[in-house]
Amino acid sequence: MSELLVVALEGSADLHGAAVLRELKALRPELRAFGAGGPRMRAAGFEALARAEDVSVMGIAEVLPALPQILETMDALYDAARERRPRAALLIDSPDFNLRLARRLRRIGIPVAYFIGPSVWAWRTYRVRQIARHVARMLVILPFETRFYQAHRVPAIYVGNPLADAVRGVPSPPARALSGVLALLPGSRAQEIRRIWPSMLAAARLLKERLPRLRLVVPVAPTIDRALLGDAAEVELVDGRAPEVLARADAAIVASGTATLEAALALTPMVVVYRASWLTWWIGRMLVRVKFLSLVNLISGRAVVPELLQRECTPERIAAAVEPLLSATPARTAQLDALRAIRAELAPEGSPPAARRAAEEVLALLETRIP
Repeated sequence: MSELLVVALEGSADLHGAAVLRELKALRPELRAFGAGGPRMRAAGFEALARAEDVSVMGIAEVLPALPQILETMDALYDAARERRPRAALLIDSPDFNLRLARRLRRIGIPVAYFIGPSVWAWRTYRVRQIARHVARMLVILPFETRFYQAHRVPAIYVGNPLADAVRGVPSPPARALSGVLALLPGSRAQEIRRIWPSMLAAARLLKERLPRLRLVVPVAPTIDRALLGDAAEVELVDGRAPEVLARADAAIVASGTATLEAALALTPMVVVYRASWLTWWIGRMLVRVKFLSLVNLISGRAVVPELLQRECTPERIAAAVEPLLSATPARTAQLDALRAIRAELAPEGSPPAARRAAEEVLALLETRIP
């Protein structure tokens, strides 16, 4: 009976790992999977030698106390792989852990498929050399990543983007009637809220002064305490439901991150904003090798949406960039055309879900002999 080692240490990786396991079970019912995963993977019949929630930590202050347990988990997974000799391994996200594990697995002849890899195209590009040595197949979720990896002689397959699965096979909708709604997405971390929300809210208030009927709606991420948003009577707060809010909004102000893709898939014109500490920004400027910050512009390869970052992230600049998107203007039409192209690229018509494509690639690797 074939076995597969799977490692998914973050909450999102557990979600994607469970989806891939379900597809693998449908394609190869006799396949057994073991390794490290979270509650969703365990519910899908996964044999967890380690629980993701016991070793998933972020930040130097949090990692240091947990380091002995993290190293112990890596040793346990490696020992299990050496003893059980799975035909392949599927590693999901968590590059600091998984790239080290991939190196050890390669030494004992276990080929590795890596799903949702590190952003080596943006920074820490030296990691691509590690990937080329230790990873047999990269399963990427952004179309431009295949070109980057191929340029570095790393086998890479675009399997689709999990966010796009909700619109896969759904025809792009016609232009919707303007409803007078502006969505505000200030991020999903407390630090982001503190740095971005004041300017975002002030910009929204400027727009409401000019457009009194404008509704301001904030889908509050489950990780955020509403108290961080203060007492803004003119703003409607809803629990989560970002895709639903974006689908009904005329435009959005979005903190750079995954939410920009959600807005693109909803065909919601947007302005992207971000502000970090001056030290983080300075270090980032030294290390990051990409022209744009937002995923929308990175996928397009051009400035499709305005990016207002750091000193440019002011209420006046944000309001000025958003206002043309709230009515039938050439700026709005141009953005909508570009967003339709992004949606078509992320979810090509007739393509299977990302988890199914990832499962197919894993099975192909299981059947491939790696020297």
